[in-house]
Amino acid sequence: MSGAGDRGPEAGAARAESPGAALSVDVAGLLAQLARSFALLLPVYALGYLGLSFSWVLLALGLLVWCRRSRGLKATRLCRALALLEDEERAVRLGVRACDLPAWVHFPDTERAEWLNKTVKHMWPFICQFIEKLFRETIEPAVRGANTHLSTFSFTKVDVGQQPLRINGVKVYTENVDKRQIILDLQISFVGNCEIDLEIKRYFCRAGVQSIQIHGTMRVILEPLIGDMPLVGALSIFFLRKPLIEINWTGLTNLLDIPGLNGLSDTIILDIISNYLVLPNRITVPLVSEVQIAQLRFPIPKGVLRIHFIEAQDLQGKDTYLKGLVKGKSDPYGIIRVGNQIFQSKVIKENLSPKWNEVYEALVYEHPGQELEIELFDEDPDKDDFLGSLMIDLIEVEKERLLDEWFTLDEVPRGKLHLKLEWLTLMPNASNLDKVLTDIRADKDQANDGLSSSLLILYLDSARNLPSNPLEFNPDVLKKSAVQKALKSGKKINSNPNPLVQMSVGHKAQESKIRYKTNEPVWEENFTFFIHNPKRQDLEVEVKDEQHQCSLGHLKIPLSQLLTSNDMTMNQRFQLSNSGPNSTLKMKIALRILHLEKPERSPDHQHSAQVKRPSVSKEGREISVRSHASASPGSGDGSTAPCTPVVGGSDKPGVEEGTQPVEASPQGPRDLGRSSSSLQTSATCSPSHISVKEPTPSIASDISLPIATQELRQRLRQLENGTTLGQSPLGQIQLTIRHSSQRNKLVVVVHSCRNLIAFSEDGSDPYVRMYLLPDKRRSGRRKTHVSKKTLNPVFDQSFDFSVSLPEVQRRTLDVAVKNSGGFLSKDKGLLGKVLVGLASEELAKGWTQWYDLTEDGTRPHVVT
Repeated sequence: MSGAGDRGPEAGAARAESPGAALSVDVAGLLAQLARSFALLLPVYALGYLGLSFSWVLLALGLLVWCRRSRGLKATRLCRALALLEDEERAVRLGVRACDLPAWVHFPDTERAEWLNKTVKHMWPFICQFIEKLFRETIEPAVRGANTHLSTFSFTKVDVGQQPLRINGVKVYTENVDKRQIILDLQISFVGNCEIDLEIKRYFCRAGVQSIQIHGTMRVILEPLIGDMPLVGALSIFFLRKPLIEINWTGLTNLLDIPGLNGLSDTIILDIISNYLVLPNRITVPLVSEVQIAQLRFPIPKGVLRIHFIEAQDLQGKDTYLKGLVKGKSDPYGIIRVGNQIFQSKVIKENLSPKWNEVYEALVYEHPGQELEIELFDEDPDKDDFLGSLMIDLIEVEKERLLDEWFTLDEVPRGKLHLKLEWLTLMPNASNLDKVLTDIRADKDQANDGLSSSLLILYLDSARNLPSNPLEFNPDVLKKSAVQKALKSGKKINSNPNPLVQMSVGHKAQESKIRYKTNEPVWEENFTFFIHNPKRQDLEVEVKDEQHQCSLGHLKIPLSQLLTSNDMTMNQRFQLSNSGPNSTLKMKIALRILHLEKPERSPDHQHSAQVKRPSVSKEGREISVRSHASASPGSGDGSTAPCTPVVGGSDKPGVEEGTQPVEASPQGPRDLGRSSSSLQTSATCSPSHISVKEPTPSIASDISLPIATQELRQRLRQLENGTTLGQSPLGQIQLTIRHSSQRNKLVVVVHSCRNLIAFSEDGSDPYVRMYLLPDKRRSGRRKTHVSKKTLNPVFDQSFDFSVSLPEVQRRTLDVAVKNSGGFLSKDKGLLGKVLVGLASEELAKGWTQWYDLTEDGTRPHVVT
């Protein structure tokens, strides 16, 4: 069986590499279709030729349909009778749609909860009273204060309806949980004929909701368990994955015409509501006043999942021509989901065995019951075709620590996916930091992006004594147009600010919510940052006034301070710079080292990736219980990046040889603008929810792919061949970089290159590609023209990026020189790369310099 399994992928790869594999004509099918067409047209022609009535054709068609239907019904009844004799339970399941069955039918460890449904039904009138009070006393004032255009917002009617919430099943976790907590999963379903009306008097706008449907898995955590009544200290509620929400709006078009809301849509509103309910967002209700719920407000992830999205084989060819007579290939890409974190890979054109070689990192807060979900699609102009899916239980990944497997795709006739999964444990001490930095090659390079060595967790609590008058500590506010208009109109500037907090580590930045009309805001928000090297990176925090667009104070914390702190945690009030004398910001910051532990195994341990999966797919169809993992099939393509399993070996569990990552993975659904993820499509439909269908930047993708870097280093070794190369073995590039304050743009002029390496005997066909990191979308790419057959090309082309001066100083210019090659040419690849830091005070004046090209862009040597 193993030999046959090994021959299958090799044969598929051979077929994919053959010259005629791109297009094939089904001659037999073409002849059969012509024969059927002739058989249908011949009776019509004969009737017309003989002058008979057309009613004979209709009568013949009617008889044919009736015969086929009666024969089909008879065969169906016979099959059902035979199936009932063989397996009564399976026959009943097939007769009922799987989506109509409750969860306890599919999952044996899920129990019925009719007693709980009866209790909820009896309590429903009082629950409705609480919901109405919540809308009027909490949500309504929050909406009014969120925007000046919504100051007259009010709910005119709140009626949740008479149909209560229903719980279809309850699962209680008894393994892999803390002894001081109880974890419940509730399969909830709510179909309410509610009536919620709202009004904005200022714009004479009325809108509302007529019905709401919510279906999903809600997790309830009771912790900590205590020795006094009521035995439970607090209650936490959240959804593990995005629930299915359908809302029947009334007057939505009128509501979306209001200033401040005109950028929204029905789909965006549903995504906002859904993601607010999904982990890491949670609702925490303290049940005992004395209980310390600080730990509940400062959740530490259970671990980090590093996903190496490597390659696939033997995918279906979905692209067809001439109504299916000519078969083509597919343009595959993948969507990866972990909770509400969504990543989208790049698209590989015209390939049934694509190689992505991308790496993503995702936070895992609750691994019991949480899965890694992967779906493959074929990119099309209208609707993307489904190529297969995969669901892996994270409990199994945590047990194995490292999986390097080929998985068979579900819900499709063929296809395999190669994944390498690493479970990284969060260590509260820095004893393993040097080893981790060595494994991910962060101890030598000076880049701030790449595979993560640690995780920074930040809890933003509150601020005190922020300056009410921004002019007192920030005279630059007078330059703001909003302040100038206010001064001309005679308005006072010393009103309370609308503070928000911006936090950044390297190129990654996050922002808190806005608190309106207060100089002592309370946020109580959590943030996380993936850190490449905590010894060199800093956390920069700035408090801003959204109303006047000015700074209220800032601070800078070197992450190296956390390495020497107790438990690598700081919980204090930080004094703000350039702010009031008593202006402080309260935060709790913790640093955790990401360590790949090797599980202790016996010498005769046989690793098997029998990863558990749900027995019911997203559409309720029954799928296999375990993944069918096979050995890595041999491939004749030698350009595949090596992905060596760590299990049982001595290799380091880092990036593959030659990998130099350039960008960290996104944190959550906000990064869908860059990619996305999305996490949110069904298994058989196109991911239409992705508003901008662009790939998520991989932390080991683009020009720094292992393949490209390895090929360039191999070419360098061939050039050296026993001799000593010069100071710039890959050549140099001349750039002019400056920021135009009038145009509010970064201007980059690519002048020329010199002493590039030759890709062939005729030289190279170089061109220059640029990104302004961390933006690696296709729309953010800039390219020069191609210079043919030269090692000293002259471009003299100017490019610009729309970005402000404070923002551009936190970013990096990624410049790569690549060889174009001809049509269907193999001489395509990397000639050299340079990463230019833009955190210079001379950026407004600009500079022109020569930069040394390297294989990974780091350690650039500037030639004056």
